[in-house]
This record gives sequence, C-alpha cells and structure tokens, in this order.
Amino acid sequence: MGIQAIKRILLCTILCTFMAAVPVSAKEQNTILGGVYVDSLSLEGKTQEQARALVEEYAAGLAERNITLLAVNDNAVVITPAQIGFSWSNPEIIEEACALGQTGNVIQRYKAMKDLENNNKIYKLEISLDTALITDIITEQCETYNVPTVNATMSRIDGEISVTEGQAGQIIDTVASVDIIYDYLQHEWDKEDCTIALKVIVDEPQGSVEELSRLTDVLGTFTTSFSTSNGSRSANVINGCRLIDGSCIYPGEEFSAYQAVSPFSQSNGYYMAGSYLNGQVVDSLGGGICQVSTTLYNSVLLAELEVTERHNHSMIVTYVQPSMDAAIAESSGKDFKFVNNTENPIYIEGITSPDKHITFTIYGVEGRAADRTVEYISEVLERKDPDTEVVYQDAGLPVGSVSVQSAHIGYKAQLWKVVKENGTQVSRDKVNSSAYQAAPRSATVGTATEDPNALAQIMAAISTNNIDHIKNVAAALRGEAPAPPADNAAPPPVQPDPEAMEE
Repeated sequence: MGIQAIKRILLCTILCTFMAAVPVSAKEQNTILGGVYVDSLSLEGKTQEQARALVEEYAAGLAERNITLLAVNDNAVVITPAQIGFSWSNPEIIEEACALGQTGNVIQRYKAMKDLENNNKIYKLEISLDTALITDIITEQCETYNVPTVNATMSRIDGEISVTEGQAGQIIDTVASVDIIYDYLQHEWDKEDCTIALKVIVDEPQGSVEELSRLTDVLGTFTTSFSTSNGSRSANVINGCRLIDGSCIYPGEEFSAYQAVSPFSQSNGYYMAGSYLNGQVVDSLGGGICQVSTTLYNSVLLAELEVTERHNHSMIVTYVQPSMDAAIAESSGKDFKFVNNTENPIYIEGITSPDKHITFTIYGVEGRAADRTVEYISEVLERKDPDTEVVYQDAGLPVGSVSVQSAHIGYKAQLWKVVKENGTQVSRDKVNSSAYQAAPRSATVGTATEDPNALAQIMAAISTNNIDHIKNVAAALRGEAPAPPADNAAPPPVQPDPEAMEE
C-alpha cells in the first residue's frame, strides 16, 4: 500500500473519531468545552453570552471584597476594590474560550479537545485600577492616623533659653503605598478578602538642645509705636505679636505671617478696629494686624533673610516710612513670607511694652562679618496731596451727626538696602517699589429730621462741600455752638489724622 493511501486512511480514522466525539447539535457546538475556566470559575457548557454574564457577575462580586489597609500603628481602613476604580479589563477571553476547540481545521480542533482532556485551560481575569483614586483613599482616610513630627522648640524668658525636645513622626509614604496596593492586587491577590500594610516611614524631628541653645546672636531687631491706637486696635497688635512670638524656623523653611496670626476671629483674640478697604478706613476684626507684619518685615530685612512675598498697603501708614510696610489681608490674598536662608535655625521673639511699642527680635547664629552694617533708606519719588473734599449724605442718620475720615496723601516710593563694610559702602540695591493711593478727606452727614428749618440748614452747609463748615453747622443743630457764616473757601491743607491712617 502506498504512503499516500496510508495517510488518507489515518486522516479518515482521526476524522471519524473526532466526529464521533463531537456533538452534532448546532446549539451544543456553540457552547464552551469542558475544562475551560476563568480563574476558578468553570465555563463548561456555557454559550458566549452566558459565559460573559457569569464572569461579569463574578467580577462584580470581586469588586465588593474587603481590602483592609494598615496605616500608622496598624490602624485599619477597610475599602472595596470598587472604591479604587476596579473593572474587568480583558473581556476578550470569553470569545477566545468559545472558540477553543471549535475553530480551525479538523486536526486543530481535535488537538485542542485532546489538550483539554489532559490539562484545563485557565484564563486569568485581569483587572484595572485607578491610581488617582488609590491616592485619594490614602490621603483622605489613611493619613489621618499619621503621627506628626514635632521639631524641637525654644523659648526665651528674661534672656534665659529653654529648649523642648522634638518628637519623631510616623507618616505614610503615599507614593510607595499606592504602588504596594496596585502591585498586590494585580499580581498577588487571590480574589478573596485581604490585608495590605502601607509603607510607613519615620520622620525625625529637627533641632536639638545643643543646636537651639546656640541661638543667642541678634540678627535683626525693629520697633514701632502704636501709642495713638485705641483700645481695640492696641489689643489686636498685642495679640498678633503674641501669636508670632516663640516661632522657631529651621533652615530652608518658609514662614507665613498670615498663617501665624489667622484666623481673624473673636475666639482667636481679635477685636473690631480700623483697617483699609477701597480707599476708606472701616472697622474689621483684627484691624491693626498689619503693624505686626510690618514690624516683623523690618526685623527680617535687618537679619537679611530672604523675603518671598511682601505687599504695600493701599494707602500710606504712619508707623514706618514709605516702602517699609508689609500688609497682610485675607480678602485680597496678601501675605508676608520669608525663608530662613541661614545655615542654622532662627528664633523670633515678639514683645509689646506698656507704653505701646512692639518689637520683634530675630535670634540666630551670626555668620556675617563684624564690620558689616546694613541700612534701609526710604526714597519718596512722588507725592500727591488731595485737593478736594467729599461729602456723603445719609438719610438714615440723625441731622447733626458727622463722621469724618482724614485725607490720605498719595505716594510713590522705593526702598534701598545699603551695605557698608568697615564704614565704606560696598553696595546699594533696590529692595522694593510701592505705590500708595491718595484719598480725599470725606464726611458722612446725617440728614434725618422732621424740622424743615434744620434740614434746610444742613443741606445748605452740605452744598458748600466744606467739611469744617458742615461740622460747625451740625454742632449748632445739636445745640453745642452757633454756626459761623458759610465759608466757600478751598479746603484747608491736608493734615492727616494718625489714628485714622493706621491699619
């Protein structure tokens, strides 16, 4: 018998054997063969649609498994895969499973069937996860168990230094922990409830008794007076000074004056006092706090620390020269910030005196030459004096009431830093430029009265647009003094009221 004949006989035998083993129903031919699994889930006898539904149900169950995340000190946070974006990512395996042993030529199909008799075909259900959601879970739920690092602190009482040791912190390494969770669920997870330990690191505190005890050199000190301030404003200055006093700033750290003294609330020790708003002096909680930040600013300049944010006031203040102020304001996002650019910690001491002076002194380790001196010079480039007065009528106030706000002179100025070594100037650099708006003297005059004669008198006075004359007429209506004749002369020269100009 020839070779070709033998081949035909063998092929016929295989074909007959295969045909005898394969069901002939069209419906049965479209079902998955035995020995085909997704993970441990058997798909035998399932159509493609049935298999897909079965695996989707299986995946939905996996999405609700409990995953326990161990944070600092083994504090447990329980989540589900659904919370971190779990989804089934390889649905194409269902089509592959349906095709197994039912596509290709007779020999290929026969071979696939024989393989399944000896070894199961197990498809791995692959999943996708959202690392952004994992990060959110760690940040919002796990990091609450972090133990914060407490740096060593110091205080100065009557010149004596007292140091409090720091405390090491325990914090979650969020980036590493995201990778741990992702890799475990992708490669090691057995699809059951599980526990995953997050990456926790020890954060050592900065500072020591020896290091802080060396902070005895005065790097910069500056004093301003608030002697003209009323009780509420004085209380705000004292409170702001207290909140900054004792701050210890390590090399490279940035200090925010706003963060140190906020929030501006009664519970944080503040009262209603005058502050600037839209060219007017208005009462607000914490009015006067800018004198605190300004005094600190000048001590920072003298210490030659790195100023990273500074804003001038909208209008001039009287407790420092132009361009030597530093405003902070929550409404406009103004802050005063600086960085400790020295090689050692610095300590801020804030003191207020009974005669209403505020002083900030910055202590550290002096690294500048003994013959080096620093001076800051304010240069006024332009001055604008208001030449008008503004009168506002208020029918809600009784006739005879007059509230006056002083004029504000407008300035353009700049600040220079002059450095001398052994008495000889070695540099002169511009530190900042500032523009302060001018504001006319203004008065709010009450006109509410049932006396037509009184109304006629106050309206006549208002028509002169002369605040001093209006004040005299109002005084007469209150029975305090006779009204002098109307004077339509130009307003008197600007003589600012220091109290009204303090913020």
